[in-house]
Amino acid sequence: MPASKGRRGLAQGRHLCWLLCAVTLKLCQAEAPVQEEKLSVITSTLPCWLVEEFVVAEECAPCSTFQAKTIPECGSTGYIEKITCSASKRNEFKSCRSALMEQHLFWKFEGAVVGVALIFACLVVIRQRQLDRKALEKVRKQIESI
Repeated sequence: MPASKGRRGLAQGRHLCWLLCAVTLKLCQAEAPVQEEKLSVITSTLPCWLVEEFVVAEECAPCSTFQAKTIPECGSTGYIEKITCSASKRNEFKSCRSALMEQHLFWKFEGAVVGVALIFACLVVIRQRQLDRKALEKVRKQIESI
């Protein structure tokens, strides 16, 4: 097979790839205005801190029992911070994660990893002993048969 024929096939494959990319891009551009309309409807119901700049008015702190019952943002982490949105000047609460909570979660994860590693290390030792016993028994049988 001539080398030029293989190269021509490769060039045709590149053209086909570019054609598919162009068609996909056109399809994405055709759908874009619809997505922008949906986005404008959704942004009116979103909290202001998702769509504009904000300043933290009060640092991340644990929720009181009253706040946990009345403020839905307390439910996910148990910590909230008060923020002020720059453009709308609205004060809102935002769920946050405290450094202490993150540290506890990290050490729980590390403990779980070490525990799993110890369990599997024990399983490896037990399996190795079983295999060693089988090998010794096999050698003993071979010696006895001589």
